[in-house]
Amino acid sequence: MRIMGLDLGDKTIGVAVSDPLGWTAQAVEVIRRSHWEEDITRLRELAAAYGVREVVVGQPRNMDGTFGPRAQAAADFAGRLAVELGLPVRLWDERLTTVAAERTLLEADMSRARRRKVIDKMAAALLLQGYLDAIATKKG
Repeated sequence: MRIMGLDLGDKTIGVAVSDPLGWTAQAVEVIRRSHWEEDITRLRELAAAYGVREVVVGQPRNMDGTFGPRAQAAADFAGRLAVELGLPVRLWDERLTTVAAERTLLEADMSRARRRKVIDKMAAALLLQGYLDAIATKKG
């Protein structure tokens, strides 16, 4: 069963998927946001292509754990996505995933231009990996 992870931004959606066993997350692509219909069409295509059975949407929380306007926007997006895809959609705390992705890409000595192109899908992979690790711990 594959799980898709999404890192939502105002202009992009980073996409990652798990391996079939749900152990590791791989960055897939960055969707340039335009209109809901186009965004959902691409997400539907990816979900079908990878055989996704669950989606995890990053929910940005404040550092004290409270929810701000962006967290509400993520919850609204997740609700609409669940209806459109007919799949379970879960929210996952994504605090510092973009910072961690940036740090990882800097350590890889990646140019600023290249980092800008991949950071969102890297952040999606990190948030999905966190989710996969958490559910593995619960099962174990």
